[in-house]
Amino acid sequence: MNAHDRNFGAQDLARLHYGDGEYAVLRPGRYVVCAVTGQKIPLEALRYWSAELQEAYAGPAEALKRWQETHG
Repeated sequence: MNAHDRNFGAQDLARLHYGDGEYAVLRPGRYVVCAVTGQKIPLEALRYWSAELQEAYAGPAEALKRWQETHG
């Protein structure tokens, strides 16, 4: 059995600590979930997050929407 044969299930969901300009992996996984849309974001595609809110975003539009909601 190798990594491709395993059924990761919920463990595919990574747990991260978001910092300013970088993040630390607390629990390994393949993706995180966008706090605005609920979309799965592969870790290799993760570019937008909030260190303040500890949330990930699928893209710049989602990050801006959350910023407007919390700072508007």
